[in-house]
Amino acid sequence: MIAGPNDHPPLTDWRAVAVVVAAGVVAALQVGKGIIALPALRLDFSLGLAAAGWVISIFAFLGVFLGIPAGMLVNRFGDRYTCLLGLVVLAIGSLMSAFAGSYGFLLAGRTIEGIGFLLTTVAAPALLRRIVEDSDRDFAFGLWSTYMPAGMAIALICGAGLAGWRGFWLVNAGLILLMLTAATLIIPRDQDKAGEPWAKLARDAWTTYTAAGPMLVALVFSLYSLLYFALASFLPILLGERMQVSPAWAGLLSALVIAVNILGNLAAGALLGRNLVARWTLMAIAPLIMGLTGIAIFLVPLPASVIFLLCVIFSGVGGLLPATAMTTAPLLAPEPRLTPMSLGLIVQGSNLGQVVGPVTVGAAVDWAGWPAAAWPVATAALLALLLTLWLRAFPPMRRSI
Repeated sequence: MIAGPNDHPPLTDWRAVAVVVAAGVVAALQVGKGIIALPALRLDFSLGLAAAGWVISIFAFLGVFLGIPAGMLVNRFGDRYTCLLGLVVLAIGSLMSAFAGSYGFLLAGRTIEGIGFLLTTVAAPALLRRIVEDSDRDFAFGLWSTYMPAGMAIALICGAGLAGWRGFWLVNAGLILLMLTAATLIIPRDQDKAGEPWAKLARDAWTTYTAAGPMLVALVFSLYSLLYFALASFLPILLGERMQVSPAWAGLLSALVIAVNILGNLAAGALLGRNLVARWTLMAIAPLIMGLTGIAIFLVPLPASVIFLLCVIFSGVGGLLPATAMTTAPLLAPEPRLTPMSLGLIVQGSNLGQVVGPVTVGAAVDWAGWPAAAWPVATAALLALLLTLWLRAFPPMRRSI
């Protein structure tokens, strides 16, 4: 068999890895900036909660439908080109939103930002797979999977210190352009990339959709995302009510809880890189602990300090799952060349959870108060555990001897 371009990657280019991870963090900042700016946006555009919610949820809504199509673009045009294109689109959307004079124009800008975010975050893992040596991949993907909690935490901390949301949008546009420059100069080109015809890409997409391994990982990731964002979306409100702190303090404490998720991602990358634990084990531990702590957070009347500690455990242990899923997707792809589409399917699952989680928990809380949120949390955790046990049957999910 003739070796393909991904069979024997060169020595890991850690400068390029750092740029790719940084690009992901900057992309995630565009999600977090919407959360921190939401009160100001509601005031400027006279928005109700439902309309304001679309400023944030438009990213996830797009991701539910466009994950695999983004993977098709990676296979068609190459990982580097698609990643750079994503950053260009992100910058354009951020600039549009910064100068928006109406809610409609703002939402149009956020839609463009969402497309750029999707292109960047689907292309980046495929890019890492090309530039990282086999022995370093688990650690590199562990680094990559920290991009979302890192970007959101930075946005929550820094955004509050800037005067006006428009200034924050402009600062982010500048950061994206700096990131685009660095990525253009440092990320190596894919010399072996040849564009594939659209008809073949459509067949490949169907093959990916119908492959059991990638679909199961995507479903587990969807349930993880439901669990994580069910708590993260309401964390400032929950901590403010339970701990009786000001909105500013609630925001900082929420940023800390979200940032702890980074440690779980790094731990998973280190454990998998040293072959110390099976993949299915990490994917089972995360929803188990998230389910138990989530039930306690919402259902049990506990002291404020204990609630905060449980939130930290929920986020930290939960971080074991994204890194594991990201490194597992290429191993379960029907063919190595379908890795971008398998990663795109995981992105679709992640975004589905981001859409469903806050809506489900919000409806439960509106109906019967915070304790009612324990039911969707428990259900999602149980389903994730059952699907993980199913995944255990796949050889890559077990520890190598």
